[in-house]
Amino acid sequence: MGIKQVKIDVNEVTVGMFVSGLDRPWTQTPFPLQGFYVRDLTEIKELKIHCQHIYIDVVKGVAPVQSKLRKLHTPAKKIRRMERTEKSSKTFDVAPLAIRRDVYTEAAPLESEIGRAKALHQQVYDAVGLIMKQVEFDNRNVPIVETRRAASQMVDSVIRSPDAFTWLGRVRDKDEYTYSHSVRSAIWALLFGRHVGLPKEDLDVLAMATLLKDIGKTKLPKSLLENDERTPAEQKEYEKFIGYGVDILRVLPEVKPRITSVVKSHCERVNGSGFPSHLRGDKIPYLGKIAGIVTFYDETINPRGSDKPLSPSRAVAKLYELRGIEFQDELVIEFIRAIGLYPTGTLVALSNGEVAVVVEQNFERRLKPKIMVVMDAVKQTLSTPQFLDLAEIDKSNQAKIDSGKYTRGEIETLDIVQDLEPSAYDIDIEVIREAYLNRKTSGIGGIIGADGLLSRFKNKVRLFPSGSKKASKG
Repeated sequence: MGIKQVKIDVNEVTVGMFVSGLDRPWTQTPFPLQGFYVRDLTEIKELKIHCQHIYIDVVKGVAPVQSKLRKLHTPAKKIRRMERTEKSSKTFDVAPLAIRRDVYTEAAPLESEIGRAKALHQQVYDAVGLIMKQVEFDNRNVPIVETRRAASQMVDSVIRSPDAFTWLGRVRDKDEYTYSHSVRSAIWALLFGRHVGLPKEDLDVLAMATLLKDIGKTKLPKSLLENDERTPAEQKEYEKFIGYGVDILRVLPEVKPRITSVVKSHCERVNGSGFPSHLRGDKIPYLGKIAGIVTFYDETINPRGSDKPLSPSRAVAKLYELRGIEFQDELVIEFIRAIGLYPTGTLVALSNGEVAVVVEQNFERRLKPKIMVVMDAVKQTLSTPQFLDLAEIDKSNQAKIDSGKYTRGEIETLDIVQDLEPSAYDIDIEVIREAYLNRKTSGIGGIIGADGLLSRFKNKVRLFPSGSKKASKG
């Protein structure tokens, strides 16, 4: 279905419209997607700050204003067909989200939190692994207390500094898939929960539930877990892991019923296509919906049986296609906003041909994160990775334009063009992380301004020492 764009003054924007275009580049705004539904007055206010007029898609748009616009621009027969399709596909109800955006406004510096997060990440990983191994032999003496303590500390760490734990989740683990998947999913869940302002108690429940959501898989044969092309009978057998997990957790006095509820519902889908109970809409607990989204996302970027994780944009694209179908529309949008299109640790291509790693988020400018440039335009690795704050560069460029001394065409801009598959170049992400965290003591510190972009690549020596990973040529 083609886009039906209508140009309107920004003062005419109402909740329910689908914004498909702006009067300025998307990268100069805080909006994370090139196209989004207007959900609340806060977004309308943001649009008014950044734009004078916008373009709306009158086919995708929702709410009463959308119906009126469709009738102005769409033949009557097509309207009736579209309305029948919408009526038949909309068979579940979900309440608007109650999002609190000002709960966790302060973030500790990444370098002050990463040490604690590193040690805690190992504690969480070991605790989950111990539970999985113990459950295989004895369901009654499961060591839950240590996991609960580590999960609560994990919540505190993510509240203090979201990027610290994200870094750890992006570094590939080489141990059993279920363990690492559970820990990564819990990290994504807490980033999401922090973004929407969940209270600490709910974050604790979410962390524990996501860490334990796959505990029932210990009762399934390994061949069934690793088979991604199951017959209907095999799929039915696979889905039993939810029930096994619930049975294990219900008899443990340390596990709250709310945790068990999330474990039971994280594979449900709002259109009823999930399992085990085929719940629809708001019959799925709120935290269960969140656990379902983060599980899907992590399984997409880290598919079982593959040693090559996929780029975040692939997972985001798949999630976006399933919004309003398998996953609640608003939750998908908010999750993408929470992690950004370029999560910390993502390998990205820049507009000048260079390759960089996202090292920290700019939470007000999701498309302008902090990065470490690791390869120049001809794909030679740099002797020292170079730190850039894309938001600061953009701010500096805008100030020059506003001064009247420069036109936009005279300013060299720098943007992220796309994210890359992690295996696109043989870059050791952990090396980049350490280089970023040590930048102040190693002399890398400071933001390189827009004026210095062309003079950074005189020494094209390999980033990695002899005998370690080498960069491939582009």
